[in-house]
Amino acid sequence: MPRSGQPQAFELVLAWVDAQILEGRLRVGDHLPAERELAATLDVSRAAVREAVRTLQAQGVVHSFVGAGPGGGTVLTSVPSRALSRLLRLHVALANFPLPDVIEVRIALERLSARLATVNALDEDLADARRALEVMRDPSIDRQAFNDADTEFHVALATAAGNRLASDLTAAIRESMRLPILDRFRHLRDWDEVVADLRSDHEAIFAAIVGRDADVAERLVEAHIRSAWQAITLADGGGAEHTRECADRP
Repeated sequence: MPRSGQPQAFELVLAWVDAQILEGRLRVGDHLPAERELAATLDVSRAAVREAVRTLQAQGVVHSFVGAGPGGGTVLTSVPSRALSRLLRLHVALANFPLPDVIEVRIALERLSARLATVNALDEDLADARRALEVMRDPSIDRQAFNDADTEFHVALATAAGNRLASDLTAAIRESMRLPILDRFRHLRDWDEVVADLRSDHEAIFAAIVGRDADVAERLVEAHIRSAWQAITLADGGGAEHTRECADRP
């Protein structure tokens, strides 16, 4: 049993891999040393190396191929945005980040995405956002389908922004909010009124982006996120204090 504060053996392997990547000694496409070699180098068991590799696989950092030779082994891969989304969703679900904090970061990122989309996006880049708007316009749409289209709209705008890091972070945060938002949607008594406001907000944001008015797009997306979260959280009857805290921040 490791003493309190002492890293476990597999964590030593993870730290070694982190250092190799950050120092430029390992790059995408490179192989990790063989299990036996890495265990000997770090003076850990082969079981610890296998546990570290499983952790890296779950994070999307490496992929393991069966077989010997250049086609086999554990290879560093480009971290896909879905891995980032998965990790963030889990952290939000476990309440590791207070929701008001998540909202504030989401606002900062979506303001950036709105500005970049206004400047960079071509008409075809906005096709997915336009399709999401069409889905949200359906007067008979149910709450889950609306929430899915709402998520797709914001992710599509982030993608259209043309900045890969900003779009991946924005998509991860909005995806992480999908279930908390849906939970609050399900408790809304005045759904028709709220959904009408949400439709109006989305239409206005999209119009500002198509109209190449970055300042207006930024202001609208922030106002939309703050007012929507306040409306659905207060209507839910829970977390009102957190929502007010979020809404009252400068």
